[in-house]
Amino acid sequence: MPQKVLVVEDDAAIREALTYNLGREGYEVEAVGDGAAAVAAVRKAEPSLVVLDLMLPELDGFDVTRALRKESKVPILMLTARDDEIDRVLGLELGADDYLTKPFSMRELLARVKAMLRRVQMEHSDAQGSAASQLLTSGNLTIDETRHEVTLDGAVLDLKPKEYELLLFLLQNRGRAYTREQLLERVWGWEFAGGSRTVDVHVRWLRSRIEADAETPQRIITVRGVGYRFEG
Repeated sequence: MPQKVLVVEDDAAIREALTYNLGREGYEVEAVGDGAAAVAAVRKAEPSLVVLDLMLPELDGFDVTRALRKESKVPILMLTARDDEIDRVLGLELGADDYLTKPFSMRELLARVKAMLRRVQMEHSDAQGSAASQLLTSGNLTIDETRHEVTLDGAVLDLKPKEYELLLFLLQNRGRAYTREQLLERVWGWEFAGGSRTVDVHVRWLRSRIEADAETPQRIITVRGVGYRFEG
């Protein structure tokens, strides 16, 4: 059964080009032209991935991402015509998994889509392959890999997908320092074009959730001149 990709783009020419090229790659494609229709389509069709333009009528890409992350973990590839770092960082903070800046090559977009869907399939296969829960703990912090769930003092934390993946990687490799570039490659993948600021943003977000005092972290430690390591 083909994987389903939802294209959300108000420019008709770009929308048609994306639909055509994704369809040629074997994906089942649904395309809509505004943010409200995008949220409704995700709820109805449950796509495998969303290609989401930032500048949309009714609800923009930021609003759509906020709405989707309240109820879905569907991977989101955000498209933006603005090469402003604050837009990219905000999109990632809200829960987008990757982004492309317009104009982009269709070959690169297709490669990003393929890589994102491959990672989702691998995570799903890993989860199904384990019959018993796999637990990682650090004091009152627990990651259940099978359930894809993080708890602190028994309460479930509502983490965005990349926050979960970053925390999991750091905890799996506790005590070892990684540079921001290494974390980008291990967690976001080598195809990701974002800068090291992306890692800093996600670390700050995680610290606000799992540290007793985010200003003096005891778990995710900054290693000066290097990057970060997990202690505990």
